[in-house]
Amino acid sequence: MTSIAPALRAAAAAALLVTALPLAAQDRPDRPPRTRWETQARAMLEELTEINTTHSVGNTMTAAEAMAKHMRAAGFPAEDVVLIENAPKKGNLIVRYRGRNTGRKPVLLLSHLDVVEADPKDWTLPPFEFIEKGGVFYGRGVADDKDEGAIHLTILLRMKAEGVVPDRDIIVALTADEEGGPANGVDWILKNRPELLRAEFAFNEGGGGRMEEGKKVSNDVQASEKKVANFTLEATNPGGHSSQPRPDNAIYQLAGALDRLGKYHFPVRLNEVTREYFRRQAAIVGGETGAAMRRLVEDERDSLAAKVIAKDPANNSRMRTTCVATMLEGGHAMNALPQRARATVNCRILPDETTEQVQRRIVAALADTGVKVTVQRGAADSPPSPLTNELLTFIEQTTQEMWPGMPVVPTMSTGATDSRFLRNFGIPVYGISGLFYESPNAHGMNEHIEAQAFYDGLEFMYRLVRKITAGPGM
Repeated sequence: MTSIAPALRAAAAAALLVTALPLAAQDRPDRPPRTRWETQARAMLEELTEINTTHSVGNTMTAAEAMAKHMRAAGFPAEDVVLIENAPKKGNLIVRYRGRNTGRKPVLLLSHLDVVEADPKDWTLPPFEFIEKGGVFYGRGVADDKDEGAIHLTILLRMKAEGVVPDRDIIVALTADEEGGPANGVDWILKNRPELLRAEFAFNEGGGGRMEEGKKVSNDVQASEKKVANFTLEATNPGGHSSQPRPDNAIYQLAGALDRLGKYHFPVRLNEVTREYFRRQAAIVGGETGAAMRRLVEDERDSLAAKVIAKDPANNSRMRTTCVATMLEGGHAMNALPQRARATVNCRILPDETTEQVQRRIVAALADTGVKVTVQRGAADSPPSPLTNELLTFIEQTTQEMWPGMPVVPTMSTGATDSRFLRNFGIPVYGISGLFYESPNAHGMNEHIEAQAFYDGLEFMYRLVRKITAGPGM
């Protein structure tokens, strides 16, 4: 009996793992690394994944120190491998690869070390164990954002080993608390050690390869992102005994206001990035939606075109500011009329709109002076990064080398990243990675990416950085 039980447990674990795999990966064999640099990047990703860097019990300083050891062992000078603990257990690593003294500002490669929470009870795989199965990497952070950190560091190691001297310095930064912790590393460094991150421009998460139905569709460049603001909507009332209802019920009043807000559509407003996104995306999607996108680029007041595009929630959010109720509370006793009802409304605001403008639109949409609208958290500015021809050309050239015929599409993220801190500091940021995976499940159960996508992203970013830092005539 004692010899059978472990076998049964092993079989059950194997069956559980298979059910956790994407269908396309269940019959795919693992592909071992083919080059020294694929091996290096995979090993770094494995090591990072198995260091818990959640806010609750994790430690990004441990992860930063682990990566710093690799860089020092490769011969990077101590002064170019900087560790910063900007709060207890909140570690950041900044590595500088020295280039030729051409007077050009550095290029910054940014990623974050922290990950969202992962309760092992909610996963069918251990979240802080790196697992490769069926050609897929599993573990918390393999898609957000430890994959890019491992890739960026490996690029420096490869360039150093190959004796490549870039036309400027290249900075790699792995930072803390991007996922919402209290000690954001990028913000702290810019306020206290700005010389460590000062660059001509930066690459960060937010863009990358887009896939639909198993096919690569486009290589997206995030050049803009929405701002985040939270509002509180509150209705108050004298209340009373529940046995004697009255018409001015605070919960009903708030519910009516939220219903009106839910039906309200903010006006369409395109910027340089979203206009170019819809222009290029129109050729990809074709049909009625593609035609609507072309019309919207010509005239953003075309409400019929906007209605067609809005069928896709992601595209709807790229066209306009959006607000949605996310939390509710009300009443104080089961047998009492509510004296207060409150809702939190989360808004994702276009870069060129303000918190105050959105607040005024919410008030107008509610059409109820009895519901008070207050700012819970105002939106920090995040200006779009310019779509420079030189940079887009480098990205397009590298994309064509890797995936001939693949279009490059500028895009605006509907969420937020650490890019906003750099953009407010005057450093343009572009989300680009060359990582194509259809269902990475970042922040979700059994987070994963395909191994081949990881290796392709490594090669893409290496070639892109080499092109950008080669200098004229190189």
